[in-house]
Amino acid sequence: MNATPTNDAVERLVQFFEELQPQDLPRLAQMYAQDARFKDPFNEVQGLPAIERIFAHMFEALDSPHFIVTERIVQNNRCFLVWDFRFRFKRFDTATWQTVRGGTHLVFNDAGLVTLHRDYWDAAEELYEKLPLVGGLMRWLKRRANS
Repeated sequence: MNATPTNDAVERLVQFFEELQPQDLPRLAQMYAQDARFKDPFNEVQGLPAIERIFAHMFEALDSPHFIVTERIVQNNRCFLVWDFRFRFKRFDTATWQTVRGGTHLVFNDAGLVTLHRDYWDAAEELYEKLPLVGGLMRWLKRRANS
C-alpha cells in the first residue's frame, strides 16, 4: 500500500476501531470531521456528537463489542472496509458470541478526517435471526420467501 494521507488516515481509523473501548470515544474527533455523516441500518445522523452517541449506545447495549477489519480497498480519498463485528448480547444469552459481517464506505477530506461513514450489513440475517423469538420468525419468513 502506498503511503498517502488517505492510507495513513485509514490505518489510524482501522486501528482505532479494532481497539475501541468506551473511554476512547472522545478520540472520534481526531478521526471524523465535525459535520461528518453516518448511516447504518438503524441510524442516519450528521455531526460528531450524534456519531459519538451511536457508538456510546453500542457499548451500553452490547457486551464486549469489537471490530475485526478483514479487507480494505483505498482509492483516492475513499475507502471500503470489510469487517466482522463480534459481541455478546447483554439482555439475552450472554455466553454466546455473535458475529455480524459487513462493510463500511468511508470518504475522507483533505485533512484525513472522515466526512462520510456508511455501514452496509444485513440486519435481518446478521442480527434479527440471532434474537430469541424474533429469530425463529425471521428464519421462517426467509424459508417461506425462498420456497
